[in-house]
Amino acid sequence: MEYRQRSVQCAGPAGLHRMAYTEWGDPRNSRVLICVHALTRNCRDFDFLARAMASHYRVVCPDIAGRGLSDWLKDPAGYVIPNYVADVVTLIARLDVETVDWVGISMGGLIGMALASMEKSPVRRLVVSDVGPEITPESIQRIATYVGTDPRWASFDEALAYIRVVSAPFGKLTDEQWRHLTEHCVRQDADGGWRFRYDPKVAEPFKAAFSGEPIDLWPFYERIVCPTLVVRGAESDLLTRETWQQMGTRGPRAKLVEIPEVGHAPLFLTDDQIAVARDFLLAP
Repeated sequence: MEYRQRSVQCAGPAGLHRMAYTEWGDPRNSRVLICVHALTRNCRDFDFLARAMASHYRVVCPDIAGRGLSDWLKDPAGYVIPNYVADVVTLIARLDVETVDWVGISMGGLIGMALASMEKSPVRRLVVSDVGPEITPESIQRIATYVGTDPRWASFDEALAYIRVVSAPFGKLTDEQWRHLTEHCVRQDADGGWRFRYDPKVAEPFKAAFSGEPIDLWPFYERIVCPTLVVRGAESDLLTRETWQQMGTRGPRAKLVEIPEVGHAPLFLTDDQIAVARDFLLAP
């Protein structure tokens, strides 16, 4: 099953920008699944999950602003969760549906939690991968060491080798899966070199907001009322086991699943991880 590449015009504090997205399945299907990627990733991370779900849903996977094929923002101060939520609300209006189901990985999970916490939220079911309402300073510092560094590589194979190292917490993936992840997150410059396909300035608000204290989003999480699944990588340093367990007893009292031999974050590339999301989303 093939995807359709589309885009939607969104408005932000600095003006208009285009948000690209892939769409899978029957475009007339009123049952919509929105899948949103992690901080420096892109919509093509969801190709494997989208193929598996496209017979049940119209699956829509956006490139959040500054990533993938979407426009880079003129003002990097716009790379914040409230603006991402506004862009996704514009996308939902384009899709012309009243409710959506949601799968969000890391940053995509934060966007989903923010939207699901709102009164009259369109989110019907929520799947969050490896992020929660409390984020430790240690994990933020680790992310800050590589986000926005803008490395360059002389060849695609060098980029592939780099990504296999820095993204090792994704778990034991096949060579095909590593190549797929790399192909869609790097691009070739006019001089023949390779670099990431995201705006390095997405890191600026992320780093500026960090005060050295844990990030506390529990007030948002506790307003969520829709059925929620929280998937944790067993070796994650971003979603601690304590926070994950609390997510099962507070707010929506999420269903909890832990993925062995994976850190930050489960990407729903493998059959076992896809089954976890599918079974929750399609349950009566």
